[in-house]
Amino acid sequence: MNSVDARFQQEDLDAGEKRWASEFAKAVQGDATVYNRSGIPIKPLYTPSDRISECYTEQLGYPGQYPFTRGIYPSMHRGRSWSQRQLIGLGVPEDYNARVKDILDLGASALSLLPCNSVFRGYDADEVPIELLGTCGTVINTADDMAVALDGVPIGEVSTAMNDPTPFTLLAFELVVARRRGVPWANITGTSNQSDCISHFVANHMFFRLALQGARRVVVDHIRFCNQQLPNWNPLSIVGQHVQQAGATPAEAMAFTLCSGIQYAEDCIAAGMVPDQFLPRFTFFFDISISFFEEIAKFRAGRRVWARLCRERLGAKDPRSWRFKFHGQTSGVDLTRQQPLNNIARVTIQAAAGIFGGLQSLHTDAYDEALSTPKVDAARIAVATQNILREEANLTDVIDPLGGSYYVEALTDEMERRINEIIEKIDNAGGMYQAVEDGIVQQMIGESALAFQKRIDAGEQTIVGVNAYQIKEDPSVYTSLELPDPERIRAYVQRLTEFKRSRSQTDVQTALSALARSAGDRKLNVFEHVVAAAEAGATHGEICGTLRRELGFGQPLTMV
Repeated sequence: MNSVDARFQQEDLDAGEKRWASEFAKAVQGDATVYNRSGIPIKPLYTPSDRISECYTEQLGYPGQYPFTRGIYPSMHRGRSWSQRQLIGLGVPEDYNARVKDILDLGASALSLLPCNSVFRGYDADEVPIELLGTCGTVINTADDMAVALDGVPIGEVSTAMNDPTPFTLLAFELVVARRRGVPWANITGTSNQSDCISHFVANHMFFRLALQGARRVVVDHIRFCNQQLPNWNPLSIVGQHVQQAGATPAEAMAFTLCSGIQYAEDCIAAGMVPDQFLPRFTFFFDISISFFEEIAKFRAGRRVWARLCRERLGAKDPRSWRFKFHGQTSGVDLTRQQPLNNIARVTIQAAAGIFGGLQSLHTDAYDEALSTPKVDAARIAVATQNILREEANLTDVIDPLGGSYYVEALTDEMERRINEIIEKIDNAGGMYQAVEDGIVQQMIGESALAFQKRIDAGEQTIVGVNAYQIKEDPSVYTSLELPDPERIRAYVQRLTEFKRSRSQTDVQTALSALARSAGDRKLNVFEHVVAAAEAGATHGEICGTLRRELGFGQPLTMV
């Protein structure tokens, strides 16, 4: 097309847009602007003039090529589908094992172990009221427990995600089980799924076992150990889910997560590690809200920003280090107790957004998760939702199918701009650790949470069944999962008591003493001694308690 033709075409486009704007204004009175959850104004129509940059290779490129906007692998889901990973956790190890086998039979290709809240808090089952045990996760206190939980599961073939904050006792227990079975550690794949102590400090106080600076030390040791001993394990999962579920907007959640990634990378570099050795095993974990296009743009922008950060700021030279690998979980915050079957539709939309956003792993919530730990039938629907999206809706046929959309590309560009603004703000505050210790991040999240709740209260944000389209319901129709059998819980606690009495007390005390010394000696690797203690028979609570005494009790900042 010559310059004259291009000029006349632009004039036609401009005239058409003016005519449309006039006709739209007559049809829609008043201000037609709406805002997404990140506060970005959304126009009713997008055209080629809304793209910030028309440089395809610089801003978009091809899947598997820098800057990875369109995906981190050349074939993406056309070549290999995402991992189907379901969070499972209830009762005692035998209960977990039964549900794991059921979920695997239904098509799940990877596992996530969700422990009991007592485990998350860093205590053994005999240290907390028995009524609390196993109600929202599985009680795992020893390597023997892990052996029961994973009985019959080929851990050298199936990826396992351990929802396992510092000091990562669940992974240590799995490594002990692998050694007993003769499975090489090099064959163990999966993720230390709650390894991001920053997100715990900010938003998940229940998970916060150690003082922030102590947890910071353990995370770096954990990354070093896994890089050396578990080449196919992802030791760091940087979590955006926690902050978004606490109230951060999608743009803020992405920015804070990338800031944490920068902080962890710089800590590893300061500890003598090389970026191209540890960055390929960095992974991310995000919430997927029901704000469909916003979530897609969030992931596309995040991929682009991370690639540039790794190459230009962190100095990584290997393209594998620039990849933004992430797991997505549909947002439980968006699910409602009212009309809970509507949650099936919500989860489907959220899952589709994650798929179009280019995730590598996906958990779909069950519709009853607003009521309790999912019942078996609800969990089956959640797994089937992924199968339907992949096999029946054919969402894997085209890579980045919304790429090139005027709206999606403009939204991706604006999301990138806002993410970079927040990263600059955190940098100016002294980095992510300093920003959370000063309460800057928590303040921003709190303000966003309050603003969104005000929109709901005012009816500006519709929540079907909650503030609109309400109906009278019979609450007995939707039953929650029954609590674990008290007799099974008591039997478990008795078994734990017997275990503690029958093991070699000398071996346990020697291992725990060595663990305590490692916490005070930077030349020693703390996680290496966590594994040794687990192998000697130390329990989860004993390992956490030892490090808590040496590194300080986790006491997150409370914002008033």
